[in-house]
Amino acid sequence: MPTTDRHHDVLDALGRAVVGGEIAPGASLTLEDVQSRYGVSRTLARDCVRALESLGVVVSRRRVGIVVRPREKWSALAPQVVRWQLEVDPRGPKLGALTELRAAVEPVAAAAAARRATERQRSRLLTLADSIRVKGTTGIVASYLKEDIAFHSLVLKASHNDTFEALTGVVAEVLSGRARLTGEVQVPVAEALELHERVAHAIAAGDAETAETRMRDLVAEVRTVLLDRGLRGFLEA
Repeated sequence: MPTTDRHHDVLDALGRAVVGGEIAPGASLTLEDVQSRYGVSRTLARDCVRALESLGVVVSRRRVGIVVRPREKWSALAPQVVRWQLEVDPRGPKLGALTELRAAVEPVAAAAAARRATERQRSRLLTLADSIRVKGTTGIVASYLKEDIAFHSLVLKASHNDTFEALTGVVAEVLSGRARLTGEVQVPVAEALELHERVAHAIAAGDAETAETRMRDLVAEVRTVLLDRGLRGFLEA
């Protein structure tokens, strides 16, 4: 296996072990522990630990070792951390918390996109919305998810607000995380397909108010679906 692939696999395994509580906050380990646990070289073990340090998940302390930091110290919006949290606890509070974040950000981003999107971005959103409807209606769900991610990412980018655009990786992980609630990508309801089209048409027309309203409706529909599928926590209050 190429070194880069091995690094990715070991980092993911170690990240999930920490996020899932197998290695609890406050616990310490050494590079030798990582080497032994995953059968890797010291160099690769060190690289993985450095990656976790960059995400705020662990900290290296002299004469103590590598210490797992409290959850509130982790980089909450780092896509890797989000993915690990959604993988180890699909019905946990993270998906609800991020859905609240989407409700706060995406409607405003859609309004900004209506004001600032380029003509190419407006056209692309219309194309994606049309494809989402076709694939959602015909049950081509795997491809639907890919284009749903592309649609929401483009809305954030088309806002031309770099702070919104910085959330594209997080939103992609959240949309993928929805599938983990049932173990597969679900066929979207007709309302969701229609709302994607309404958002796209409002942005294409430069109608900021309608774009914001329709995106708010779309995220609200997501909240309803998640509650119906058994998600608990943030969304209930």
